[in-house]
Amino acid sequence: MAVYEYDGQVPMIGRNCYISDSARVIGNVTVHDQCYIGHGAVIRGDYGQIVIGPGSAIEENAVLHIRPKGLLELEDSVTVGHSATIHGRLIRSHAVIGMGSVVSFDARVGRWSIVAEGAVVPGSTTIPDEEVVAGIPCRRIGAVTTEHKAFWTYGKKLYTDLAKDYDQKLKRIA
Repeated sequence: MAVYEYDGQVPMIGRNCYISDSARVIGNVTVHDQCYIGHGAVIRGDYGQIVIGPGSAIEENAVLHIRPKGLLELEDSVTVGHSATIHGRLIRSHAVIGMGSVVSFDARVGRWSIVAEGAVVPGSTTIPDEEVVAGIPCRRIGAVTTEHKAFWTYGKKLYTDLAKDYDQKLKRIA
């Protein structure tokens, strides 16, 4: 696990979390229980505070950062896809931030909302609950369905299971 103190700020890590040894968790960061922080992810709480809610997954090569004295809060069961970049303010429960997407400064993403792969959420944008957005800049393309919720509930469980299993099953061999 690569967890770093910065300027007296020490990350707080909950129970049953997995943080890859190639990830970086820096400074004023709280990672709640049962989170998965994937390989190459960078969570920089050097300027402001970052809070990651229980059961969340920060997938490989994602970057979370915040402006000086700012707060980035991810509520429970948030999925941040591979190579996504988040500088936003609030990602509500069960939201999905797609692979390679960007959530800019002070943006807010609603509960159960989905930011599609490669989308850009401009600064100070608010995405309402249960909406699907895509594009550059993002625009509404639909509502979240029960099928979306079932799929993402399944996907989130895969990552909370990985968070539990990796410490026992992942073995470095070279």
